Amino acid sequence: MIPEGRRIIFALLNINIFGMYLRWRFAQFFELLWWRLYLRRKEKPAYLAWKKAYWERFLERAGNKPQPGSAVLDAGCGPAGIFMALPHCRVDAVDPLLRRYAASLPHFDPQDYPQVRFLEQTLESFLPEQPYSTVFCLNAINHVANLPLALDRLSSLTQAGGRLWVSVDAHRWSGLKALFRCIPGDILHPHQHSLEEYEKMLLNRGLVLDAPLLIAPGLIFNYYLLMAQQPDGLTRP
Repeated sequence: MIPEGRRIIFALLNINIFGMYLRWRFAQFFELLWWRLYLRRKEKPAYLAWKKAYWERFLERAGNKPQPGSAVLDAGCGPAGIFMALPHCRVDAVDPLLRRYAASLPHFDPQDYPQVRFLEQTLESFLPEQPYSTVFCLNAINHVANLPLALDRLSSLTQAGGRLWVSVDAHRWSGLKALFRCIPGDILHPHQHSLEEYEKMLLNRGLVLDAPLLIAPGLIFNYYLLMAQQPDGLTRP
């Protein structure tokens, strides 16, 4: 017999895990719906030109752009990820919604990007044969189902001496963070954390962090880019 205290703990853990999975499935549905609504009145050539220019400015501002010919991962790439601005790199782009993007969004056609290998998988389940010199996870980490496993995967996918770029919507106010964790105040994002919490998660995985780069301030969230390096000889299994 399981003692009553343990039974309660197991029940709470099951509720938490199952509840987070449901929130993730819910968020995935609304992610696709958001893209459909956002792109429905945008002309494909004009939008793609604007988005590519956006990513090029993003890379210039952050510095340390990937070298031509290097192996790059765009984790949680979406239909218009940073892969658009890396024509001279060998890019793997991973997202669990790729087929649905291709089927429902005329703006996304994998054949437009011959240098990119598109892989429909979750970040948590992605196990390539070799790590990457640069790993991007932009506008994606708070979309995943299992945040600790996704962060473990990002660390292990970054080769020794390689660079990891993670952008986050970080809560500015602890009270709203607690509220959004209880109710779907931010329906697209199952995970709600502060900048300090995201930084601690990366540091706990042995990564060395640069100073965070504030990309866009906001009333509830600040949008930051966290840039980290995998120390030489410390790529994790």
